[in-house]
Amino acid sequence: MQLFPEKIINLWNRSQVRVMILFSLVLQIILIIFSNQRKLTARMWIRIIVWSAYLTADWVATVALGNLASTIGDSEDSTTVPNNALQEFWAPFLLLHLGGPDTITAYSLEDNELWLRHFVGLNIQVGVAFYVFFRSWGNSALTFLTIPIFISGIIKYGERTYALWSSSSEHFRDSLPSSPDSCQDFVKYVDQDMSGKRAEGSEEAMVIPQNSINRENHYLVLAYFLFNRTKFFFAKRTLDEKERLCIYSIFKNRQDAKEVFKLIAVELELIYDMFYTKAAIVYSRLGIFFRCITFSCSFSALVFFFTIIDTHAYPLIDISITYLLLVGAVLLEVYALILLFLSYWAKLWLIKLKNSQHNSLSKSWVNLFWKFFSHSQTLLTRTKRWSESMGQYNLLRFCLKTVQPSCIEVQKLPFTRKLIERNYLTWVDVNSDRHLQEKILGYLKEQGGMLHMNKISYLGRDPLLSRRGNFALRERHQFDKLASQWCTIGVEFVDSLIIWHIATDLCYHGDLYDMYRGNIVDSNCKISKYLSDYMLYLLVFRQSMLPKGIGEVRYRETCAEATKLFKQKRDDDISSESKACKALLQHFSNLLQNFENMLQNDEKNADDFNEFFKGESHSLLKYGLMVSKQLQNVHERKWEIISDVWVEMLIYAAHNCGWKEHAQQLGKGGELLTHVCLLMTHFGLTKQYVSTHLLSFTPEWEKQMPSLSDLEVSDLEEEETNASDLDRMNLEECTTQQKL
Repeated sequence: MQLFPEKIINLWNRSQVRVMILFSLVLQIILIIFSNQRKLTARMWIRIIVWSAYLTADWVATVALGNLASTIGDSEDSTTVPNNALQEFWAPFLLLHLGGPDTITAYSLEDNELWLRHFVGLNIQVGVAFYVFFRSWGNSALTFLTIPIFISGIIKYGERTYALWSSSSEHFRDSLPSSPDSCQDFVKYVDQDMSGKRAEGSEEAMVIPQNSINRENHYLVLAYFLFNRTKFFFAKRTLDEKERLCIYSIFKNRQDAKEVFKLIAVELELIYDMFYTKAAIVYSRLGIFFRCITFSCSFSALVFFFTIIDTHAYPLIDISITYLLLVGAVLLEVYALILLFLSYWAKLWLIKLKNSQHNSLSKSWVNLFWKFFSHSQTLLTRTKRWSESMGQYNLLRFCLKTVQPSCIEVQKLPFTRKLIERNYLTWVDVNSDRHLQEKILGYLKEQGGMLHMNKISYLGRDPLLSRRGNFALRERHQFDKLASQWCTIGVEFVDSLIIWHIATDLCYHGDLYDMYRGNIVDSNCKISKYLSDYMLYLLVFRQSMLPKGIGEVRYRETCAEATKLFKQKRDDDISSESKACKALLQHFSNLLQNFENMLQNDEKNADDFNEFFKGESHSLLKYGLMVSKQLQNVHERKWEIISDVWVEMLIYAAHNCGWKEHAQQLGKGGELLTHVCLLMTHFGLTKQYVSTHLLSFTPEWEKQMPSLSDLEVSDLEEEETNASDLDRMNLEECTTQQKL
């Protein structure tokens, strides 16, 4: 029994090639328009469209090419059939579609590692297209019009394969030179002595743009200089101390946080192009030459088809589809050329031509190009360079939604929990919040300055990079050792993140009454709330960007505990987060009172803390309540303390996130964490800077050693002790399980 009537089956057999090639063209249009937008937004719908089109495009083009080959094989002489003769002309267009647009070669980094599969596919698909071409060979003009489209298709498909190969991890690492490009056409190295005069060539050089470069293009040439060095970090290679000093010279005197983050955003956009587009081949002399060839081939095929081919000899529908393919190919080429001219790479090329002493073009031609494309700078400055937003996710809000769900049955369906959780996300504009940018920049400038003051700076990095809230509590705000360590380095990083997230929420909603009354709210309050919800967003939806651990398990346990408590108090009014916070404080009032009594004891010691926590379950919810109680004792400086702790946690997470994970997020709108990580490296806060000098252990060397405070030394020792205790407990637990 047939599922479909025979008429429908016959109709599909006659029109399947037409449908599939039109569908392939539509997918190419979607890709070239939307693929460049996915780096500018963190919203899901753009990524779904691009992901669907990216996966479907190759499959549709491959199947359509196979159908064409099958049709040719079934026909003894296809040239005598007008339908077949025109449809065989479509084969090279499918190669064009398999080559894809310039704006996307890989959807994720894993696609670059599959370059060999695409290379094999290139040979197979070109072979099938040639089979169709030679089987339909004849003396008609249509046969000769196929040749330029073939040339264009092979170039496009070859460019895509080369771009994937060049961005694969192994080749990318091996292709980097031994040292970064000096970028002499864009920047110069100068030294500033005590008199303030700059002299060429020095050991500790300052990097500034060339004098001939307009001020509005300074950020672009500096971003390109940084890009050539950041590539080494993404390839997991190192730079020497001299490069660190050059990079640091760009940032050490910058005060405008907005300009600094703009510089980082442009640098990351260049990195995005390197990993996800055809930038490796298109923005080169060979790439420009290929682009001229492909445009000429497509345009000439359209003109000759319009003037030479007798359209009355073929079915009207096939003629219409052929025109759509030809016009579509030309328009896509024009759109690609426009994007090429409006790109940062074209601007850099023009700047290089203007400043190069040995350029192949005359100055008059260069000035003509410059005037023609000068408006592109204005267009570039009006567009976003990344999503400029950070996700916000709140534990208490999610628990309240779980207690009072709007759609209980839907929530029980598989794969819907994560989707429902995403609906509760909010997004905050990072670039509009100058206080947040200034806070991050100020902290990194302080740490970078401390590092720069020591000649052997790389020896003092580890203590700076290991701070995750403990230093802010002890050094900056004079908390005692016990009160600062138990909630920071005394637990795993993810645990401390959840603890401080809960404490921040309790403090925030406790101060809401003052906000409603119109009292001035410290900017640190807003910073703390943003970073608290952002870090939890990373924990729930970007776990790979945080240090490894059992973060998902600890988060689910805390949610389950809070949800259970809220269900018990369902009869009470806990409809809002503020009321839920009050309910938590009332429920654990005795515990909090005992904790406060212990804190106020001047003779407290580690044994008192251990005895107190021994009687309590390892509950992050209770620990968060205790931290909020602890912060209430310093009400005047509360939000400054909380914001400092969160900035340290953000810096710690950024440093411990791998470069591969940072690169993955560039195709998803980007993350604030990636921008912070890159800014850290530019201030020298990374272990990928190495020294080429041998150390001699002399009294002079000891004086140059970066001195650690006693607090930091004790914190490092305490962290090692905690790690040892944790290993011992795990070993004992494993031994017990084996005995059982």
